[in-house]
Amino acid sequence: MAPRGCAGHPPLLPPSPQAWVCPGKMLAMGALAGFWVLCLLTYGYLSWSQGLEEEEEGALLAQAGERVEPSTTSTSQPHLIFILADDQGFRDVGYHGSEIKTPTLDKLAAEGVKLENYYVQPICTPSRSQFITGKYQIHTGLQHSIIRPTQPNCLPLDNATLPQKLKEVGYSTHMVGKWHLGFYRKECMPTKRGFDTFFGSLLGSGDYYTHYKCDSPGMCGYDLYENDNAAWDYDNGIYSTQMYTQRVQQILASHNPTKPLFLYIAYQAVHSPLQAPGRYFEHYRSIININRRRYAAMLSCLDEAIDNVTLALKTYGFYNNSIIIYSSDNGGQPTAGGSNWPLRGSKGTYWEGGIRAVGFVHSPLLKNKGTVCKELVHITDWYPTLISLAEGQIDEDIQIDGYDIWETVSEGLRSPRVDILHNIDPIYTKAKNGSWAAGYGIWNTAIQSAIRVQHWKLLTGNPGYSDWVPPQSFSNLGPNRWHNERITLSTGKSVWLFNITADPYERVDLSNRYPGIVKKLLRRLSQFNKTAVPVRYPPKDPRSNPLLNGGVWGPWYKEETKKNKPSKNQAKKKQKKSKKKKKKQQKAGSGSTCHSGVPCG
Repeated sequence: MAPRGCAGHPPLLPPSPQAWVCPGKMLAMGALAGFWVLCLLTYGYLSWSQGLEEEEEGALLAQAGERVEPSTTSTSQPHLIFILADDQGFRDVGYHGSEIKTPTLDKLAAEGVKLENYYVQPICTPSRSQFITGKYQIHTGLQHSIIRPTQPNCLPLDNATLPQKLKEVGYSTHMVGKWHLGFYRKECMPTKRGFDTFFGSLLGSGDYYTHYKCDSPGMCGYDLYENDNAAWDYDNGIYSTQMYTQRVQQILASHNPTKPLFLYIAYQAVHSPLQAPGRYFEHYRSIININRRRYAAMLSCLDEAIDNVTLALKTYGFYNNSIIIYSSDNGGQPTAGGSNWPLRGSKGTYWEGGIRAVGFVHSPLLKNKGTVCKELVHITDWYPTLISLAEGQIDEDIQIDGYDIWETVSEGLRSPRVDILHNIDPIYTKAKNGSWAAGYGIWNTAIQSAIRVQHWKLLTGNPGYSDWVPPQSFSNLGPNRWHNERITLSTGKSVWLFNITADPYERVDLSNRYPGIVKKLLRRLSQFNKTAVPVRYPPKDPRSNPLLNGGVWGPWYKEETKKNKPSKNQAKKKQKKSKKKKKKQQKAGSGSTCHSGVPCG
């Protein structure tokens, strides 16, 4: 049977007639077998008349009945399924008013809990690092930009990751999809950070069919991995959304549902390049803008894939004891088809359009289903929440920034979270007009930062592209036609204050009206900054070139071996030379200098 949409279904295995009769009653068995064949033929005829998709869905549901009783579980620990979409805009889901059809997401959210005050980070690496560690960027050194393919950098190895904590309490841990947390050393790879298996890409983006990525001219390579090795066997032009969903189905088919499972599915969609199978364009021919049309097709394919993941959870007996969390990693990019309307800004900015995300929780284990949660929730909160649900523990000496928000989501209780440090980036381009004076001597407002405390949000420095982009602006004329919603930042401006509860679209700056609140939030920023670790953003390493690694993006940094160590005589000569240099420096009154061009580990 052909695959359904974005994910191939397992073949239908008809139930044995012996399961329906008592031994020895051969006549009854024959009659029932004949009845079963007649029913199957009738079902096939009706299904064909209603379409191939309905036929396959019915087949899987029938199969679910024969395989495992979904209600039978021998573990009190729930299966944890975290689905992360890439670059999905705030508006880009049916229940937020989008013209893009997302029936699966709409249904799962409606039957679960919609998170309507939910925040992530404005770009890929930061959101992923905060999800997997429960820590703000300032506490991992990843507060600037993303981890680039050529950088000797990765998620710091001294951080206990979510899958590592779940493994401690008996979970099988599997990751499918986009990693984007660094890979320059083997120790940085997903399988060394707590995942039993990994199937996916290491970089931030790439071709959906060929799985190749060029970071710059002459720096191109294959980026698809099976655990720690390049997955050349999958270099056969399968669309990544489909390929990842098929792998999820295989994992569920082979895992015992009575044993706890953590499944992290980080889809590549709907990140650029804008590519989708042809049939998903059928419903969007009326969309004039080609980027928006392609984006819509990609999101429809993703929605169908998530339907197939949910169906597989039911088929193989996981669903009734599962918690499904859906999240985007950041806001949408209007120039690449995404929409965050009516929010301000886009991906890569600290306006609401960059950091307020689509998110929901779907689970039979929820106490208050079909509700909307407007309490403050951040992506760091999943770390302690999932560990607590798994009956694990977080060491008391480990400082994390997330909160256990399960009772907030499941029962509607107040969130333990009252603030969010969106970020402090000390090396981002400084605001020309920022100063300590503008920050009342508390904070240098030239520095890019953003913080939320209860209803209030403060931004300093250069927050990024700040337009509102209405849906009607998606024309082939491009962003230069968004003049009706474009604003020019006031000259000399480096501080903004908004009441997000009253003004979620950030249209009324209150910084001049409430200087006392500005000072209060600046002090909170200063307190956070005292706990920050140095930024990890090393220069690129030419050894990262895939041409030096068999045409594959992958670990390139190797520790110096014993063979390269100097002999004893050479070491003595170096010591003598260094002593002479120190004496000369002391005479000249010069001090030693530190260099930062060292690989981060």
